[in-house]
Parts: sequence; C-alpha cells; structure tokens
Amino acid sequence: MREEVSLGLLVSIAIILAPLSIASIGGATAIYAPLQYEVVDLRQWITGREFLDLFAICRFTPGPSSILGAMIAFKIAGLAGALVAMLALYLPSSALCYAVGRIWSAHKGKPWHTAVERGLTPIAAGLIMAGVLALFQLSGGDPLTGLVIVGSAALLVWRRKLHPFILLGAGAGAFELAFLSGYLSL
Repeated sequence: MREEVSLGLLVSIAIILAPLSIASIGGATAIYAPLQYEVVDLRQWITGREFLDLFAICRFTPGPSSILGAMIAFKIAGLAGALVAMLALYLPSSALCYAVGRIWSAHKGKPWHTAVERGLTPIAAGLIMAGVLALFQLSGGDPLTGLVIVGSAALLVWRRKLHPFILLGAGAGAFELAFLSGYLSL
C-alpha cells in the first residue's frame, strides 16, 4: 500500500538518491546495495521481494539501470516520487560530468592534460582486458565461450566501428552451430 505522499517523503527520496547519483557514474550496479539498504532494511518502504521484482523489471526494460530508483519511488510515492527520483538520480551526476568536461576542454593541450590522457589510455585498456578476463572466468572456462569473448574483443580492437549487432549475431551463430553439432546441450 502506498504511503501518503508528503513533501517529507519526496525530500527523503531526493536525499537518498542524490548522493547515489554520483556513485552511479561508473554504472548503476554501484548503487544497488546502498539503495536496497535504504529502502528495504532501513526505511522499510518496500520488502526484499518487491526490491528483487523491481530489479528484475528494471533489468528487462530498455534504458539505464539506475531507473530502479525511480521505479521504487513510483511504488512508494506515485508519479511525484518517480519525478523527484529521476531528478535526484540524473541532475547531480550530469552536472558533475558537465563541469568536469568543461574544465577538461578548457585545458586541452596543456602538459598535464596530455600526461593524464596518456596515463588513462593504458588504464582503460587494462580495464577492458580485465572485463574480458572476468567474463571468461564467469563462463566457467568453456573453450567456445572463451573463443567468442576473446574473438569479440579482438574484432572490436581491430575494427573499432564494427557494429555490436554483428558480434551478437556471430556469437549466437557460433553457439547455434555448437548446439546443432552436439558440442553443447541444454
């Protein structure tokens, strides 16, 4: 049952989600645990089961994963809650990105700017390779899965503008052939 929508409830939603907005810049998965703690454990606005159901819906629907906060706010405070949640989720991180982008652009060509850029390039490459390795480990070490993961990463390095749908189709085709040949089973 939805709690009576009050200004206090809307302010509480904003106070919870605005700091999480900054934490979600790298990806919304960073906010799931603190969001669950706030709305399920601490405030008991929804149950753990409701949180999981909303999480599943959020992962199924298109759009950013951080929309989970808006879905929870809608459940507890209706449309007003969802609107407050969206503003709290997207304004702080957007403002920070805008400010950093302006500063970054204003200093383009300066020695420190070039040094930071050169330093970040291998870090980004390392993070991508770590992601590839993590996916391979999660796959259980299956050779076909490893081949598709490493092959996809290699193709994207070789042909940066290659459309991801081509890779998705090629990966699906590889697994379909493996299934039809008897290499894989359900």
